[in-house]
Amino acid sequence: MKLWKKNRKPPTAPSVVQVQTAAPRRSDSPFSALRLYGSDGAQERQLYTALREAIPVIDAAINKLVRLLGDFTVRCDNKAAQTALCSFLGSVPVNGCQTGITAFLNCYFSQLLTYGTAVGEMVLTPMGDTIGALYNADLDDVTFRKGASPLQWVVCRKTEQGDMPVPYPALLLTSALNPPHGNAYGVSLLHGLPFVSNILLKIYHTIGVNWDRVGNVRFAVTYQPTGDPVDRANARDHAQQIADAWSHAMEPGGQVSDFVAVGNVNVKVIGADNQILDSDIPVRQLLEQIVAKLGLPPFLLGFSWSSTERMSSQQADILTSEMDSYRTLITPVIQKICRTWMLLNGYDAPVQIEWGEITLQDAVDLAEARLKNAQAAQIEQSLAKEEVQ
Repeated sequence: MKLWKKNRKPPTAPSVVQVQTAAPRRSDSPFSALRLYGSDGAQERQLYTALREAIPVIDAAINKLVRLLGDFTVRCDNKAAQTALCSFLGSVPVNGCQTGITAFLNCYFSQLLTYGTAVGEMVLTPMGDTIGALYNADLDDVTFRKGASPLQWVVCRKTEQGDMPVPYPALLLTSALNPPHGNAYGVSLLHGLPFVSNILLKIYHTIGVNWDRVGNVRFAVTYQPTGDPVDRANARDHAQQIADAWSHAMEPGGQVSDFVAVGNVNVKVIGADNQILDSDIPVRQLLEQIVAKLGLPPFLLGFSWSSTERMSSQQADILTSEMDSYRTLITPVIQKICRTWMLLNGYDAPVQIEWGEITLQDAVDLAEARLKNAQAAQIEQSLAKEEVQ
């Protein structure tokens, strides 16, 4: 045994064990694509993914909401535990290619907004003594099933043999955005946008087709023979000569050449007399519906729809309340990760999550409000002293 240890290097143990929410490798069956069309909303998720790809405003809005979520700090009475916990949160591997809990929360929150449901997992080390990584599960690989009571939902992994409950549900992280009654799946932020987005895409497609037809100018060359019998007899040959000369004159990539014709030849641009429908008003109406659903002020997405500064300030206040609501969904996830790590590492102290200010404007407004309150209190104290005297 000693000789084996001396001559051969012991194999290196993997840093984390295999994740439990990842689906096993499927066979190359020609009907494997049918698994995507289940009753767990796979088609709906594909639709929301297509919406983000087709309409840049939707994708930009979700990315901005993810960034506006902001940073947080953890507070703990045990300073040694707080230092070790902060080091873990900043260096924990995420999805095999990222590092830090911020990367995990960005993917988790983006999944929550896009599909209404987010599933993550705390992956333990091979020894099971601490959290080795964080993993964002694919919603196509997991499903929810009712348990023994209406208050219990079981997370299952999709396999070839059917839906199998995960062996360690305590290591899972789940969130639902505005779930309907009696359902574990949340409602996507994009719910209600497919109809409006479909109309918007039709308008954009029509604009592209019209510019393809009108922008790339096409000409109608008409030759009318005179009353001369010889001219009428050779009309076909004259028309072919005119066509060849016109094609040579309009040949792309060549030198500019003139077109010279004899007789009654008329050249017109095809579609020059037609008028393209104005799309500004309908496109703006559709974009207003989309932006209203996403909950972001238009100026954050680059739209200036005659918005005054006062209206923008009110919209910023509404955005602050929206982000506070989203933070209440993410805070339990962070607390569960911190609490699990501390218990596995022998710490038993409560952890508090403190979020930072969403924008600099919020901090300025708070400072101005505190200044005005302090000035008002000082004036009241001076008036009280004058009344006493």
